[in-house]
Amino acid sequence: MPTGRIRSACIVAISIACLLAGLPLYAGPTAAQTKPASVPQAPVMLSGKTLFAVEGALSFTAQARADAISQKLEGLSKDVYFKPQAITASDANGVTNILAGDIVIMSVTDQDARDAGSTRQILGKEYAHRITTAMIQVRHEYSLKSLLLGLLYAVLTTLVFVLLLRLLGVFTREVRAKLESWRGTVIPSLRIQKFEILPADRIADFAIGLINLVRLALAIIAIYACTSLVLGYFPWTRGYADALLGYVLSPLRLALNAAFGYLPNVFYILVILVIAASILKVIRVLFTEVGKGTIAFPNFYPEWAEPTYKIVRFLVFALTIVVVFPYLPGYKSTAFQGVSIFLGVLLSLGSTSAVANVVSGIILTYMRAFKIGDRVKIADTMGDVVEKTLLVTRVRTIKNVDVTITNSMVLSSHIVNFSVSAERGGLILHTSVTIGYDAPWRTVHQLLIEAALECEDILRQPRPFVYQTALDDFYVHYEINAYTETPSHMIAIYSDLHQNIQDKFNEAGVEIMSSHYANVRDGNRATIPDQYLPKDYQTPSFSIGLRDLKDAGPGQENLPKSS
Repeated sequence: MPTGRIRSACIVAISIACLLAGLPLYAGPTAAQTKPASVPQAPVMLSGKTLFAVEGALSFTAQARADAISQKLEGLSKDVYFKPQAITASDANGVTNILAGDIVIMSVTDQDARDAGSTRQILGKEYAHRITTAMIQVRHEYSLKSLLLGLLYAVLTTLVFVLLLRLLGVFTREVRAKLESWRGTVIPSLRIQKFEILPADRIADFAIGLINLVRLALAIIAIYACTSLVLGYFPWTRGYADALLGYVLSPLRLALNAAFGYLPNVFYILVILVIAASILKVIRVLFTEVGKGTIAFPNFYPEWAEPTYKIVRFLVFALTIVVVFPYLPGYKSTAFQGVSIFLGVLLSLGSTSAVANVVSGIILTYMRAFKIGDRVKIADTMGDVVEKTLLVTRVRTIKNVDVTITNSMVLSSHIVNFSVSAERGGLILHTSVTIGYDAPWRTVHQLLIEAALECEDILRQPRPFVYQTALDDFYVHYEINAYTETPSHMIAIYSDLHQNIQDKFNEAGVEIMSSHYANVRDGNRATIPDQYLPKDYQTPSFSIGLRDLKDAGPGQENLPKSS
């Protein structure tokens, strides 16, 4: 079909739909608009069935009038000589009387006709016809033939239900026997790897108990249904049958009505959830690309992408809950509001520290104090950051121990970030050594620098340098400073540096007098290892001299003699 025809057909269809939708707007006043305000009415009953409803007249209320009419009808229905075909409608004195022979069953007034939207004569004939039909039906229900048929149906129904109960018992016995035969064979134990959650015997017992429970429930339902059917076969007990069915059907009807009435809210909730899920997907893609660096915003760092996404996701969740809340079933009920208040108070009292940690986590994120993989020192803990959340920070120490630190504690502690220093020109590692005054300081400087340059992770540029930090009584403090870009290897670098310092000083014959050595050479061997000493090295001997005792003073005769 050409596009123009399709467009024309669509326009015509839309116009017709709009016209049909707008017809009630121009149809004039509706019945609801012209009908006067509703007045109290009461039903006229015969053998538990409603024939019609009447309202009050003269000094009679609606209920009193309906009861009087119902009593007359009940009396006539029990009169075996009364023929329902004798009921007529006749006008007299401005009313239409419904007569049963000479007995006036009721009078239909002009007010009744106006409320029914009819004339008095037509309404009277209609009421008379309803009464006649109901009388004939009641007579038929109480007839011997109907009672005998009801008895027959009751017996057949009882036999059928007894047969069903027996079949149900046979079936359940077969199922139980089969489950018993499967115990430990077909029915295995419930395990998670080597851990046994439920043994096979318990599972079999549970299955058998479930079968017994189902059998009991089906038996109760069958007895209930059989009783309702049997009672419904007899006119005297039909009211009880209706009541029994009402106990089941009324809750089901209410539940179905509530479910169908709640369908629009379900639609709204689904639409809101779909919109929220779509927004989250878009936000996730956006922040993922920001984290990769493919999308850049001024003054927004890539490491902020993941925590910012978590914050935005939480806000979207919170907004979704706020929007969905009015559409939840029973949200206006007192119980629902009480539970909501209780949960709110509980969260307020129990989440004080959690909120403090979340706020601290957000502050730490945008402070850029550290990121995943940085070598840091927080309070007394030094290691690599392996996880950052809004609540805690996890640090893996150099001993491969994971330490979890709450963000509030992190924020209140000193944070040393070695990785940031390494990225900004190199991290300076330093160590001290004490050397005696007999070693030339220029030689010491050179040895320390050479020891640092032989470390694999020490940078050649900027070049290592040495500070003399103190001149003590017996030795000089020398501090070697060297740059590195790998703070995660800090411990290994220090170990290599210390080894190289020992090797270099031993090779140069310079003794490290740290920090309790005293340089007394009479009779003391040098502290340098054998491989670094000259081949002709000999341990110094003591120098002993003699002294003339005649020059000794009083009390000095037994003092040792030395030069």
